Amino acid sequence: MQILHSKIIGEGKPLLILHGYFGNGDNWKSIANNLQDSFQIHLIDQRNHGRSFHSDAFDYELMVEDLRNYIKHHQLEKVHLLGHSMGGKTVMLFAVEYPELVTKLIVADISPRMYPPHHHDILDALNSIDFTIQNSRKLVDLKLAELIPEVGVRQFLLKSVYWREKGKLDFRFNLDSLTENNNEVGAALPSFTVFEGETLFLKGENSGYISSNEEPIINAHFPNHKIVSIKNAGHWLHAEKPKDFLSALQDFLC
Repeated sequence: MQILHSKIIGEGKPLLILHGYFGNGDNWKSIANNLQDSFQIHLIDQRNHGRSFHSDAFDYELMVEDLRNYIKHHQLEKVHLLGHSMGGKTVMLFAVEYPELVTKLIVADISPRMYPPHHHDILDALNSIDFTIQNSRKLVDLKLAELIPEVGVRQFLLKSVYWREKGKLDFRFNLDSLTENNNEVGAALPSFTVFEGETLFLKGENSGYISSNEEPIINAHFPNHKIVSIKNAGHWLHAEKPKDFLSALQDFLC
C-alpha cells in the first residue's frame, strides 16, 4: 500500500488540506503557516501530483481510499478536511463515505455538481513541452505562453517543474495519467449521498465554479452548510485573498 506524501506542521486538531488539479501541498504553505499555532496541518499531495506516487488509475473513489489509508497510517481519528477544486471533490466524497472520521468540512470553490471536461488548453500546452528542447524554466514558460496567455496560470504550473536529474527538467505531476483521465476531474458527487456535519463552502466572487444556482444541490448533499463569498477573488481565492480566506476559515473552525 502506497501512502500519500505530506508535510505536517503545527500542533492541535488535525486539519488535512488537499490541493487542486496540477497543484501540490506546497501551494498551501502560507495558509498553513498562519494556522499552525491552532492545528496540526497536513499538506497532502494527491496521487499523480507533487511527491506522491504516480499511477495510471485516477478517479475520486481511488483518491478517497488514498486519503483513508493516509489517515489510518498516521493514526488519526476525527479530522477537519479542507479541499480546493479537485481536492474539494475528494473531500466531499470522503465526507459522505466516511462521515465518522470528519469533524468539519471546508470546500473551496467547487460544487458537488458535474463539470464538463475542460483544461484542454492547459493539457495541450503541457504536452507540447519537450524537455530536451525546453531545458530551462524560461524556455518552458515561453512554450507554455503559446497556448496559455495568463501569466498567473503559467507561474502556477511552473511550480511543478523540477530538476529530475542534472540538466534534465520534468513535471512533478503525472502528465500522462492526468491527460488520459481528464474526464474524471469534473465528476459529480453520487446522488443521494449526504454528510450532515458542519460544512463551509468558500467561493470566489469572480469565479464561476459556484454559481447562484448551486444552493439546491449543495443543500441536498450537505444540509448543515453555509456558503461564504470571498470578495474580488477568482478560483484561486486562497492565493488571491489570503487574509479574507483565513478569516472565514478561522471563524468556521474556531
